[in-house]
Amino acid sequence: MPIPFIGSIVAFVVALLVGGLAIYLSARFVVDVNDYSHAVVTALLGALGWALTSWVPLVGPVIALVVWVGVINWRYPGGWVKAAVIGGGAWVAALLVLLVVNSIFRLGIGAFGVPGV
Repeated sequence: MPIPFIGSIVAFVVALLVGGLAIYLSARFVVDVNDYSHAVVTALLGALGWALTSWVPLVGPVIALVVWVGVINWRYPGGWVKAAVIGGGAWVAALLVLLVVNSIFRLGIGAFGVPGV
């Protein structure tokens, strides 16, 4: 008898790994940090920060974006500008990874930990 939420857990893990991969690729390029597990934890913490702040009416998404970049700034060297560049690069990387993965495997997954993807 299958457990009903196994599919949800698998989808969450895959989306988290994709989000971590996007942050890893961007951070590797911007600040030369080569640690995938660090990127996965950053994706998880960034998603948590986004979830806790994005609900605020009118300004929630702006606050959430600042919090998300703040998590990247906290987890990686280089300051706010490099954190924003890592975030932008992660967003582009996530789009590209998902374009390839979803078109080949037709999974329809997202990138957990990278907002808007």
